[in-house]
Amino acid sequence: MDSAREAALKGLRAVHQDGAYANVAMAQILRREKLSDADRRLATELVYGVVKAGDTMDWMVSRYVTRPLEKISPVILEILRLGFYQLFFLDKIPAAAACNEAVNLAKKYGHRGTAGFVNAVLRTAVREPERAKFPEGKGREIERLALVSQHPEWLVRQWVKTFGWEEAQTLCAFNNEPAVLSLRTNTLKIQRGDLIEKLRAAGIAAEPSSWTPEGILCRGHGALDDMEALREGLFQVQDESSMQVAHVVAPLPGEFVVDACSAPGGKTTHLAALMKNQGRIIAADIYPAKLARVEENVARLGIEVIEALCCDAREIGDRYAGQADRLLLDVPCSGLGVLRRRADARWRKTPQEIAAIPALQRAILAGAAPAVKTGGALVYSTCTIQAAENEEVVTSFLAQHPEFSLETTGDFLPRQKRSETMVQFYPQREKIDGFFMARLRKMG
Repeated sequence: MDSAREAALKGLRAVHQDGAYANVAMAQILRREKLSDADRRLATELVYGVVKAGDTMDWMVSRYVTRPLEKISPVILEILRLGFYQLFFLDKIPAAAACNEAVNLAKKYGHRGTAGFVNAVLRTAVREPERAKFPEGKGREIERLALVSQHPEWLVRQWVKTFGWEEAQTLCAFNNEPAVLSLRTNTLKIQRGDLIEKLRAAGIAAEPSSWTPEGILCRGHGALDDMEALREGLFQVQDESSMQVAHVVAPLPGEFVVDACSAPGGKTTHLAALMKNQGRIIAADIYPAKLARVEENVARLGIEVIEALCCDAREIGDRYAGQADRLLLDVPCSGLGVLRRRADARWRKTPQEIAAIPALQRAILAGAAPAVKTGGALVYSTCTIQAAENEEVVTSFLAQHPEFSLETTGDFLPRQKRSETMVQFYPQREKIDGFFMARLRKMG
């Protein structure tokens, strides 16, 4: 049995049948399975590729079977997806190897009949690849773009309406590019230049980010778990756009800061670094398991000023009324700005779920805002590109809370200043993850 493909099958079953996130499932499987480096890379490519392809993959499989996909055994459908991904998306794997290994998996996880079924379907796909050709023609442009770019059709349709055809295409293409590993230097322990030298000495291709003074991009690296600098607490994995947020908060050493939706702690620990580990930070989150991750990062990075609090963000205003010098609200959102880094996220969203999110965001903003003291600052941020979750939430809040005024958020960006009162990064324009930030000052 091919160990890489069997590991990939286990990963896909964890994602599609158990609801696991692809990165979490693969991290667990790769720690458990004893795979060579080549097999680790192949298993990871197969899982992330099949998960990202989502409905596109199932559309292709459906061209070659006569029964509805839901009538196929879930494990056999996963094996077919693995086979199709190798046949249609990976150039270096011989068709015979993809088919034979899929049949072997079907024998182990199914029976003789299912093995024959898998063999027949994949052999037909090899002989007749034209069946999987995506539709063309007038009136089917959006359907084709959704299939080609491996995005839900409803989402592509929305982006075409919002950004126009060219930008929607660019956005979809960006989401399918490999995400570069982005690190934030833990300046409490080391400076960026020294960390870059240390990473390069370990064989990692590292370069400074142009967006933040602490950011480092790693374009060549091994497994994160094997990085000595990570274990030593010299850096935190964090996206370049996410690193902007703590700079917009602009905390000072000795201040009292509340991060009301803190998990997994990237921005919280960045705040502590900017404060030089002096003052007090409340890291709040509603989920105990996520707070545990915050505490793990805090301990690894050597931070002493962060206190974890299990609390609903909507209660922060009552708990700390008029006390906070700075309040960060990195609220739950649709996450449509970071689809490049989350292979499964694009298929977990529905229009109905996204439409319900702004109500929660407004409730968090209204409930937490009273914690800000007069003269203090509130920063509202998301990792989405939806105006309904961003500008519209802030505008609605300001209309109801005249004691707050909007500052020029772009003035607080660490490297590339802007004139906007509210800053929105778009992946198709800035070529970094989509992010929104607004900085408000409490005047009275």
